Amino acid sequence: MRKNTIVFLIIIAVVTLAGLVVFPLSTSTGGTLFDRPIKLGLDLMGGVRLVYQADLSNVPEAQHREYMQADEYVIRTRVDRLGATEPNIKLLGGNRILVELPGIDDINEAVDLIGRTAILEFGELTEAGDPAAKWTVGEQKWKPAMGELDGIPVALTSSFFKTNTSITTDSLGKLLLVFEWDSQGSILSDQITGRLVKTNAPLGIFSGDELLSAPSVMGHITDRGQIEGMEQQEASQLRDLLNAGRLQVPLTLISNENVSSTLGAEFVSLAFISGLIGLLLVMIFMIIYYRLPGLLASVALLIYVLVNLTVFKLLPVTLTLGGLAGFIASIGMAVDANILIFERMKEELRAGRTVGAAIEAGFKRAWSSILHCNVTTFIACGIMYFMGSSTVVASTLITGFALTLFIGVLVSMVSAITVTRTLLRLFIGTSIAQKVGLFRTAGGK
Repeated sequence: MRKNTIVFLIIIAVVTLAGLVVFPLSTSTGGTLFDRPIKLGLDLMGGVRLVYQADLSNVPEAQHREYMQADEYVIRTRVDRLGATEPNIKLLGGNRILVELPGIDDINEAVDLIGRTAILEFGELTEAGDPAAKWTVGEQKWKPAMGELDGIPVALTSSFFKTNTSITTDSLGKLLLVFEWDSQGSILSDQITGRLVKTNAPLGIFSGDELLSAPSVMGHITDRGQIEGMEQQEASQLRDLLNAGRLQVPLTLISNENVSSTLGAEFVSLAFISGLIGLLLVMIFMIIYYRLPGLLASVALLIYVLVNLTVFKLLPVTLTLGGLAGFIASIGMAVDANILIFERMKEELRAGRTVGAAIEAGFKRAWSSILHCNVTTFIACGIMYFMGSSTVVASTLITGFALTLFIGVLVSMVSAITVTRTLLRLFIGTSIAQKVGLFRTAGGK
């Protein structure tokens, strides 16, 4: 009895903590354990869905995965600057990247930020007719500024920047974008500026075909440099892109869409009502048919819902339309284990066992059936999650359903075996346990 009391107190503590997580007393949004909302997916919150395809034609097959993961990391870093709420970024197959940005309305801004090469090139003036000329600005011709690394000609670009580019101002309040070279960039910069300083020639800084700045070289530049003449917004975006790194392989946008949250909001409302109605009907049925055990199973079911929502917040789980469907389905499945146990208890009571013996036998003999049923569900969830991860549009629906159903079934096993069993054991040895009628079904004898 002492052991049951300890378990019961642990259950009370867990339920109290779960209640604080799901229904926090604080109204702040500081992101603490108790203030974090349940994450909503793109189909519930609305936003932007993009699918990129990578060009891996020039990459050895053994390095495909490495390059794709590098591009995924760069995109994730850039997306953080958009302020999207819990973005979903993942690889699809071997050469595609899915980007879902809940809460983002401007699809053009997202495409521009994610897809930009974010590479700056440095150039020096040359004569008209020079085959190396790459840019034309007015009447001026520019060619890439070249140096040598181990005897090999190399163009100076922002790929040699360290990821600590920052914005500052000079004594007159002029905006400056300050960058720092890595070891190879320092060597190239020293060679190039050492050549240009002799004539105070300019060093052009290009973003694509646009000349950002062309400061005259007044001395050797080895480890640091700066760009001036940009507006605050342009400088901030360029700083973020440079610090995020550049894409390792070219990406082509093959699918883009703005997702409205209207349907999702209506579905959430309907799902809440249907889930509440379903929960109440299940509880009423269990109480009428199984009497006292049914009442205790209903209490366990409420605990199950509370703990399940807590798990969603703590992992965290991104709740999509499919995820909501999986959660609602799991509520109905949560009582399956209790039904198997109670039916076995009924048979034990008919065989003349005491209530205490019937409870223990019911749990012990029904456990194998419960375990096997749930294992098959876990296998099905695993297959759905794996298959959903390899698709594009339907991925969040399938994986969301599989994930919430898996979590729901797992939590329901604990609520049935631990919670219901502990609550029933509390009545063993009491006067209530002598009233066998309270433990038989409405149709029992």
